[in-house]
Amino acid sequence: MITAMDIRERAPGDVLDYQQLVSYLRDYAKPRDRIGLLMDQGDLIRVRKGLYVLGDRYRRRPLHKGHLANLIYGPSYVSLDYALSHYGLIPERVEEVTSVTLGRRRRFETPLGVFSYRPLPLARYAPGVTLLGEGDVHYLIATAEKALVDKVWADKRLGPASLKEVEAYLEEDLRLDEDRVADLDLERLDAIREAFASRKIDLLTRTLARLKGHAG
Repeated sequence: MITAMDIRERAPGDVLDYQQLVSYLRDYAKPRDRIGLLMDQGDLIRVRKGLYVLGDRYRRRPLHKGHLANLIYGPSYVSLDYALSHYGLIPERVEEVTSVTLGRRRRFETPLGVFSYRPLPLARYAPGVTLLGEGDVHYLIATAEKALVDKVWADKRLGPASLKEVEAYLEEDLRLDEDRVADLDLERLDAIREAFASRKIDLLTRTLARLKGHAG
């Protein structure tokens, strides 16, 4: 009988897809039934169709939600509120893992948390995305500058507006941390602005340049 420990010894990581599992259970006439039993025992957790993680006691290391977010739905990268919290730009601790995708708007409620995805056109997608992680666990995430641009672009509370309104939104709605604003890379921000070609983002970059100057 193949156990979760057997699977752990064969698998390169703690996250597995359905085809991997079937290959490890190829001696079973009905591998799907064995997968179901492992799930019932809590030795295997189904995150979404075709994607699984080993149960708590069999994992080599804590799961990284950013890594999972990339795998649950893609192409995608972590951004918006979750990334803003990760960089310390906003004071709130964000539990829902927010991402940007080239696909449709989606939301997944899983045993490991909620993962949501907002669409963005291809021309605005890639500038400002970076790869983080270590070992065999890596994931795509927006830089601090891109996460802020994505948030402002997606937030319907703020229209094209004016410099004064954008500043009020950043300071009162998002409550941006002044020290983190001072660390923003204006050259990277400008490259992202060019990709968006949007008055709203033009106003954002001008406002951030002014706030960064004050913070510095």
